[in-house]
Amino acid sequence: MDNIILIFLCLFTGIAFQFVKVFPKNMHVSLNQFVIYVSLPALALYYIPKIEISSALLYPLGIAWIGFGLSFLFFYSLGKYLGWSKKLIGCLILTAGLGNTSFVGFPVIEALYGNKGLEIAIIVDQPGSFVVMATLGIITATLFSRETLNTKSIVLKIILFPPFIAFFIALILNFLQQDFPEMFQNVFQRVGNTVTPIALVAVGLQLKIEKKSKHWGFLVLGLFFKLMITPAFFYVIYRKVFNGTGLLIDVSIMEAAMAPMITATILASSYGLKPKLSSMMVGIGIPLSFITLAFWYWVLTSF
Repeated sequence: MDNIILIFLCLFTGIAFQFVKVFPKNMHVSLNQFVIYVSLPALALYYIPKIEISSALLYPLGIAWIGFGLSFLFFYSLGKYLGWSKKLIGCLILTAGLGNTSFVGFPVIEALYGNKGLEIAIIVDQPGSFVVMATLGIITATLFSRETLNTKSIVLKIILFPPFIAFFIALILNFLQQDFPEMFQNVFQRVGNTVTPIALVAVGLQLKIEKKSKHWGFLVLGLFFKLMITPAFFYVIYRKVFNGTGLLIDVSIMEAAMAPMITATILASSYGLKPKLSSMMVGIGIPLSFITLAFWYWVLTSF
């Protein structure tokens, strides 16, 4: 419950800072960079070495990897057909393709399914959502940004992306079944914990809900895809096609129904992919998701 309170407190703090003249107007840019260059690498270095790789990971892993592919296929195809800009397509792919499987997902899953459910949620988040964001996410952000880059430049952007470097180092340690000394682990954990408050304050600083905004139609489509279409897809595949049952399947589907990922919003904003729309996807998506999550929990327990 304290994580949920933290989410709303930081979001509204960021909104309040918009009206404080002491803070510079582009303060969110610095906060975004801190999250990308410091907080996210620390998370990777703390969690990735601890993950146990097994076939049991496939169902929860599919939520992030297949879910992102589904988002890419849907919004790229629709955007090309309707003549959307590259920045708009990239924004929707990132924000609707990556779920808030940790900062919202962890407390919700723990409340509904206990510690056993939380263990599954961690699998969805760390080798799933986080790794997709650090790999496919940066590729997408680079390809759909304003920059005109050749293949060499794109590869360099990915290789030099700080969370990707941290992920690669952590993955090597995982394969070697090693971890950092406990002192460093504690530091990484504490620094990584700054992702939520700093990222949400940055989102709040950029969040402007304009009634006449041209983004409302895209916002509705993006949130409907993330909160309804994505979990419906996995419900049909996991429950009906593969006849999956039990805690592993239910937690995976609930994680598929989470609101857009906060750090995906930061990534989209940093690359100039419709920052206002990406902020609205999180700022409106998180509160709305508590209603849609209740719906999906009812579906999973009733059918």
